[in-house]
Amino acid sequence: MAIGRESVENMLKLNNPKWKTSITRIEPNNIVTRGYPQEELIGRISFPEMVYLLIKGQLPSNSDSNMLESILVSFCDHGVTPPSTQVARLMASTGTSMNGCVSGGILSFGKHHAGALELSMKILQDIVENGIIGYCGPLGSQHDIREVAEVVVDEFINNNEKIPGFGHRYHSEDPRAAKLIEIADDNGCIGIHTKLALAIEEILFDTKGVKMNIDGANAGILSDMGFDWSIGTGVFMMGRLPGIISHVLEEKTHENPFRKLFDLDEIHYHETDEVKTVSLEKLLENK
Repeated sequence: MAIGRESVENMLKLNNPKWKTSITRIEPNNIVTRGYPQEELIGRISFPEMVYLLIKGQLPSNSDSNMLESILVSFCDHGVTPPSTQVARLMASTGTSMNGCVSGGILSFGKHHAGALELSMKILQDIVENGIIGYCGPLGSQHDIREVAEVVVDEFINNNEKIPGFGHRYHSEDPRAAKLIEIADDNGCIGIHTKLALAIEEILFDTKGVKMNIDGANAGILSDMGFDWSIGTGVFMMGRLPGIISHVLEEKTHENPFRKLFDLDEIHYHETDEVKTVSLEKLLENK
Protein backbone atom coordinates (compact mmCIF):
# COMPACT_ATOMS: atom_id res chain seq x y z
CA MET A 1 0.00 0.00 0.00
CA ALA A 2 1.48 3.32 -1.09
CA ILE A 3 2.02 6.02 1.49
CA GLY A 4 0.57 9.37 0.51
CA ARG A 5 2.59 12.57 0.37
CA GLU A 6 0.75 14.05 3.37
CA SER A 7 1.51 10.96 5.51
CA VAL A 8 5.20 11.13 4.59
CA GLU A 9 5.35 14.82 5.53
CA ASN A 10 3.70 14.07 8.88
CA MET A 11 6.18 11.26 9.56
CA LEU A 12 9.09 13.56 8.79
CA LYS A 13 7.72 16.19 11.16
CA LEU A 14 7.45 13.64 13.97
CA ASN A 15 10.96 12.31 13.41
CA ASN A 16 12.60 15.70 12.85
CA PRO A 17 10.85 18.22 15.10
CA LYS A 18 12.12 21.81 15.13
CA TRP A 19 11.40 22.18 18.84
CA LYS A 20 11.20 19.66 21.68
CA THR A 21 9.50 20.12 25.06
CA SER A 22 8.14 17.84 27.74
CA ILE A 23 6.33 20.62 29.60
CA THR A 24 3.15 21.46 27.69
CA ARG A 25 1.58 20.00 24.55
CA ILE A 26 -0.57 22.36 22.49
CA GLU A 27 -3.16 21.00 20.07
CA PRO A 28 -6.32 22.53 18.65
CA ASN A 29 -8.69 22.99 21.62
CA ASN A 30 -6.37 21.00 23.87
CA ILE A 31 -3.66 22.08 26.37
CA VAL A 32 -1.86 19.35 28.31
CA THR A 33 0.76 20.26 30.94
CA ARG A 34 2.97 17.51 32.32
CA GLY A 35 0.30 14.99 31.34
CA TYR A 36 -2.65 16.88 32.84
CA PRO A 37 -5.27 18.78 30.82
CA GLN A 38 -5.01 22.36 32.05
CA GLU A 39 -8.76 22.74 32.42
CA GLU A 40 -8.67 19.92 34.96
CA LEU A 41 -5.92 21.66 36.94
CA ILE A 42 -7.74 25.01 37.07
CA GLY A 43 -9.59 25.35 40.36
CA ARG A 44 -8.17 22.09 41.71
CA ILE A 45 -4.52 22.88 42.45
CA SER A 46 -2.86 25.94 43.97
CA PHE A 47 -0.41 28.24 42.23
CA PRO A 48 2.58 26.81 44.18
CA GLU A 49 1.47 23.31 43.16
CA MET A 50 1.40 24.43 39.53
CA VAL A 51 4.89 25.89 39.92
CA TYR A 52 6.11 22.60 41.39
CA LEU A 53 4.45 20.62 38.60
CA LEU A 54 6.03 22.76 35.88
CA ILE A 55 9.54 22.65 37.35
CA LYS A 56 9.66 19.13 38.77
CA GLY A 57 7.31 17.38 36.36
CA GLN A 58 5.01 15.96 39.01
CA LEU A 59 2.46 17.16 41.52
CA PRO A 60 3.88 17.77 45.01
CA SER A 61 2.90 16.06 48.22
CA ASN A 62 0.86 18.13 50.67
CA SER A 63 4.00 18.81 52.68
CA ASP A 64 6.00 19.97 49.67
CA SER A 65 3.07 22.08 48.50
CA ASN A 66 2.76 23.80 51.89
CA MET A 67 6.50 24.35 52.02
CA LEU A 68 6.79 25.85 48.54
CA GLU A 69 3.87 28.14 49.24
CA SER A 70 5.61 29.41 52.39
CA ILE A 71 8.86 29.91 50.47
CA LEU A 72 7.18 31.99 47.77
CA VAL A 73 5.36 34.10 50.37
CA SER A 74 8.62 34.67 52.25
CA PHE A 75 10.14 36.38 49.20
CA CYS A 76 7.13 38.63 48.47
CA ASP A 77 8.56 42.05 49.42
CA HIS A 78 11.17 43.92 51.44
CA GLY A 79 9.90 47.45 51.12
CA VAL A 80 11.79 50.06 49.11
CA THR A 81 15.17 48.86 50.40
CA PRO A 82 16.15 46.50 47.52
CA PRO A 83 17.76 48.02 44.39
CA SER A 84 15.29 46.11 42.19
CA THR A 85 12.31 47.85 43.80
CA GLN A 86 14.00 51.23 43.56
CA VAL A 87 14.78 50.66 39.88
CA ALA A 88 11.19 49.62 39.13
CA ARG A 89 9.76 52.65 40.96
CA LEU A 90 12.15 55.10 39.29
CA MET A 91 11.16 53.71 35.90
CA ALA A 92 7.49 54.02 36.87
CA SER A 93 8.05 57.68 37.73
CA THR A 94 9.24 58.30 34.16
CA GLY A 95 6.02 56.94 32.69
CA THR A 96 7.40 53.58 31.61
CA SER A 97 4.82 50.82 31.10
CA MET A 98 4.13 48.23 33.79
CA ASN A 99 5.96 45.47 31.91
CA GLY A 100 8.93 47.77 31.32
CA CYS A 101 9.15 48.70 35.00
CA VAL A 102 8.87 45.09 36.14
CA SER A 103 11.47 44.02 33.58
CA GLY A 104 13.83 46.72 34.85
CA GLY A 105 13.40 45.52 38.41
CA ILE A 106 14.03 41.90 37.50
CA LEU A 107 17.02 42.77 35.32
CA SER A 108 18.63 44.45 38.32
CA PHE A 109 18.90 41.11 40.09
CA GLY A 110 22.53 40.10 40.30
CA LYS A 111 25.22 38.52 42.41
CA HIS A 112 24.79 41.04 45.22
CA HIS A 113 20.97 41.23 45.10
CA ALA A 114 18.77 38.15 44.63
CA GLY A 115 21.80 36.03 43.80
CA ALA A 116 22.53 34.85 47.34
CA LEU A 117 19.87 32.13 47.26
CA GLU A 118 21.37 30.47 44.21
CA LEU A 119 24.92 30.82 45.51
CA SER A 120 23.95 29.40 48.89
CA MET A 121 22.14 26.47 47.27
CA LYS A 122 25.16 25.72 45.10
CA ILE A 123 27.54 25.74 48.08
CA LEU A 124 25.32 23.43 50.14
CA GLN A 125 24.67 21.04 47.25
CA ASP A 126 28.32 20.90 46.20
CA ILE A 127 29.40 20.08 49.75
CA VAL A 128 26.74 17.43 50.30
CA GLU A 129 27.29 15.77 46.90
CA ASN A 130 31.05 16.10 46.52
CA GLY A 131 32.31 16.77 50.03
CA ILE A 132 35.22 19.09 50.77
CA ILE A 133 38.92 18.51 51.39
CA GLY A 134 39.18 15.78 53.97
CA TYR A 135 35.51 14.82 53.68
CA CYS A 136 34.56 12.62 50.77
CA GLY A 137 31.21 11.08 50.05
CA PRO A 138 27.80 11.90 51.54
CA LEU A 139 27.55 13.51 54.96
CA GLY A 140 26.24 11.13 57.57
CA SER A 141 26.01 11.83 61.27
CA GLN A 142 25.37 15.11 63.03
CA HIS A 143 29.02 14.97 64.12
CA ASP A 144 30.12 14.87 60.48
CA ILE A 145 27.93 17.85 59.65
CA ARG A 146 29.40 19.92 62.46
CA GLU A 147 32.96 19.12 61.40
CA VAL A 148 32.25 20.02 57.78
CA ALA A 149 30.51 23.23 58.84
CA GLU A 150 33.59 24.26 60.82
CA VAL A 151 35.81 23.72 57.77
CA VAL A 152 33.44 25.73 55.57
CA VAL A 153 33.29 28.65 58.00
CA ASP A 154 37.07 28.66 58.48
CA GLU A 155 37.63 28.67 54.72
CA PHE A 156 35.37 31.67 54.13
CA ILE A 157 36.73 33.59 57.11
CA ASN A 158 40.34 32.93 56.09
CA ASN A 159 39.53 34.26 52.61
CA ASN A 160 37.80 37.28 54.14
CA GLU A 161 34.55 36.34 52.40
CA LYS A 162 30.97 36.32 53.59
CA ILE A 163 29.01 33.08 53.34
CA PRO A 164 25.94 33.61 51.11
CA GLY A 165 22.74 33.13 53.08
CA PHE A 166 24.04 34.48 56.39
CA GLY A 167 23.84 37.99 57.80
CA HIS A 168 21.57 40.85 56.71
CA ARG A 169 22.02 44.55 56.08
CA TYR A 170 18.89 45.51 58.02
CA HIS A 171 18.24 42.66 60.44
CA SER A 172 20.46 41.24 63.15
CA GLU A 173 18.03 38.30 63.06
CA ASP A 174 15.94 37.81 59.92
CA PRO A 175 12.46 36.95 61.28
CA ARG A 176 11.56 35.04 58.11
CA ALA A 177 14.40 32.52 58.44
CA ALA A 178 13.35 31.12 61.82
CA LYS A 179 9.73 30.84 60.68
CA LEU A 180 10.72 28.97 57.52
CA ILE A 181 12.80 26.49 59.51
CA GLU A 182 9.85 25.94 61.84
CA ILE A 183 7.50 25.29 58.90
CA ALA A 184 10.06 23.01 57.25
CA ASP A 185 10.31 21.01 60.46
CA ASP A 186 6.51 20.72 60.68
CA ASN A 187 6.33 19.48 57.07
CA GLY A 188 9.26 17.08 57.26
CA CYS A 189 11.32 19.12 54.79
CA ILE A 190 14.51 19.36 56.83
CA GLY A 191 17.28 17.17 55.48
CA ILE A 192 21.05 17.14 55.18
CA HIS A 193 21.31 20.52 53.39
CA THR A 194 19.26 22.40 55.97
CA LYS A 195 21.10 20.67 58.81
CA LEU A 196 24.39 21.82 57.28
CA ALA A 197 23.07 25.38 56.99
CA LEU A 198 21.94 25.30 60.63
CA ALA A 199 25.36 24.01 61.71
CA ILE A 200 27.03 26.86 59.82
CA GLU A 201 24.67 29.33 61.49
CA GLU A 202 25.50 27.97 64.95
CA ILE A 203 29.23 28.44 64.37
CA LEU A 204 28.84 31.89 62.81
CA PHE A 205 26.63 33.07 65.64
CA ASP A 206 29.04 31.81 68.29
CA THR A 207 32.05 33.43 66.61
CA LYS A 208 30.63 36.54 64.93
CA GLY A 209 27.07 36.99 66.12
CA VAL A 210 25.81 36.36 62.57
CA LYS A 211 22.58 34.47 61.95
CA MET A 212 21.02 32.81 58.93
CA ASN A 213 18.90 34.97 56.64
CA ILE A 214 15.97 34.11 54.39
CA ASP A 215 18.27 32.98 51.58
CA GLY A 216 20.21 30.59 53.79
CA ALA A 217 17.04 29.04 55.17
CA ASN A 218 15.43 28.66 51.76
CA ALA A 219 18.68 27.39 50.23
CA GLY A 220 18.74 24.47 52.62
CA ILE A 221 15.02 23.76 52.36
CA LEU A 222 14.80 23.98 48.57
CA SER A 223 17.86 21.75 48.27
CA ASP A 224 16.28 19.18 50.58
CA MET A 225 13.13 19.34 48.43
CA GLY A 226 15.21 18.30 45.44
CA PHE A 227 15.47 21.62 43.58
CA ASP A 228 18.72 22.13 41.70
CA TRP A 229 20.70 25.23 42.66
CA SER A 230 20.38 26.67 39.14
CA ILE A 231 16.66 27.33 39.73
CA GLY A 232 17.31 29.45 42.84
CA THR A 233 17.06 32.92 41.30
CA GLY A 234 14.00 31.80 39.35
CA VAL A 235 12.19 30.81 42.55
CA PHE A 236 13.13 34.16 44.10
CA MET A 237 11.75 35.96 41.03
CA MET A 238 8.42 34.17 41.30
CA GLY A 239 8.10 35.18 44.94
CA ARG A 240 9.23 38.80 44.50
CA LEU A 241 7.21 39.58 41.35
CA PRO A 242 3.95 40.56 43.15
CA GLY A 243 5.90 42.96 45.38
CA ILE A 244 7.55 44.69 42.43
CA ILE A 245 4.20 45.01 40.64
CA SER A 246 2.66 46.53 43.78
CA HIS A 247 5.46 49.09 44.07
CA VAL A 248 5.12 50.08 40.41
CA LEU A 249 1.37 50.55 40.87
CA GLU A 250 1.88 52.60 44.03
CA GLU A 251 4.46 54.83 42.32
CA LYS A 252 2.18 55.45 39.36
CA THR A 253 -0.93 56.17 41.43
CA HIS A 254 0.38 57.89 44.58
CA GLU A 255 3.55 59.77 43.57
CA ASN A 256 4.28 62.68 41.26
CA PRO A 257 5.92 61.81 37.94
CA PHE A 258 9.69 62.17 37.48
CA ARG A 259 10.57 61.44 41.11
CA LYS A 260 13.10 63.84 42.63
CA LEU A 261 15.52 61.98 44.87
CA PHE A 262 17.82 64.81 45.94
CA ASP A 263 18.70 68.47 45.45
CA LEU A 264 21.68 69.69 43.45
CA ASP A 265 23.57 70.73 46.59
CA GLU A 266 23.43 67.11 47.75
CA ILE A 267 25.55 66.00 44.79
CA HIS A 268 29.30 66.18 45.39
CA TYR A 269 31.49 66.41 42.29
CA HIS A 270 35.15 65.58 42.66
CA GLU A 271 37.93 65.30 40.12
CA THR A 272 39.98 62.13 39.98
CA ASP A 273 43.75 62.22 40.12
CA GLU A 274 43.86 61.55 36.39
CA VAL A 275 41.91 64.70 35.55
CA LYS A 276 44.18 67.63 34.74
CA THR A 277 42.97 71.18 34.58
CA VAL A 278 43.95 72.21 31.08
CA SER A 279 42.34 74.96 29.05
CA LEU A 280 40.27 73.93 26.07
CA GLU A 281 42.45 76.11 23.82
CA LYS A 282 45.58 74.27 24.95
CA LEU A 283 44.00 70.88 24.28
CA LEU A 284 42.88 71.92 20.81
CA GLU A 285 46.35 73.20 20.00
CA ASN A 286 47.87 69.79 20.69
CA LYS A 287 45.50 68.00 18.30
